[in-house]
Amino acid sequence: MKRERTIMVSMLILQLILWLGFLVHQSPRFAGSLTGGILAITAALLMIVPPLLYSATKRLPYFKEKITKHISTGVLLNWHVYTSIVGAILAILHTGHRFESNLGIWLTAIMMLTVLSGFTGRYFLSYSSKEINEKQAELNLLATQYNQLISQISKQPEATYVVSSNLIGRAFNSFAGIRSIATDPKSLLSHQALHLAESIADLEYAIKTHELLKRRTSRWLKIHIITSSAFYILLILHIWSAIYFGLRYLR
Repeated sequence: MKRERTIMVSMLILQLILWLGFLVHQSPRFAGSLTGGILAITAALLMIVPPLLYSATKRLPYFKEKITKHISTGVLLNWHVYTSIVGAILAILHTGHRFESNLGIWLTAIMMLTVLSGFTGRYFLSYSSKEINEKQAELNLLATQYNQLISQISKQPEATYVVSSNLIGRAFNSFAGIRSIATDPKSLLSHQALHLAESIADLEYAIKTHELLKRRTSRWLKIHIITSSAFYILLILHIWSAIYFGLRYLR
């Protein structure tokens, strides 16, 4: 998972770099060229077929029964993630960094938001869930150790000290009391219990923080669905305009 997440982050950075290429490069004719057209068709297929196949398999029982006999939903999800970001990279290359029409600008912006929200939902949420589970397991272990220490402390006898009325005796008792903190088993166990209690409090705070972040980040899944729907609508309009105006141009 960590290696896969690293690859996806690298691809997202590459996508961002390619998008920022319009600052130094523009090719007005490339999008309509043969190479640009091949890139556009490939990008569209990569961003349409695997995502729709995954969505249909996930939500339609009949489709799920037929597809999962051959391919698991996990594999389909990985295809969806990888093909979508590769398709987005090819789509940016297809533009030739010519962002002039409002439709093209909106389509590119929504496409990048869709990829980003999908990455957030796929990797960040799963990472947060894993972190919470690991910290919860560690918390349970520390709680068990804490309860065992408390049980041991309750079984330890109380320490007794010699009380003297003269000055030298009180000084000796004071010195002996200081040393008892380091040598008395009950004191040692109490110190260990105190450190465990502090660690437990830190873990509980970390778990609550992760859960809060996870709840807020989960909204990205809704954003992903919204941006995906908007992206497909804009993509259909873009394809229609390319065919319509392209064919008129050929006539």
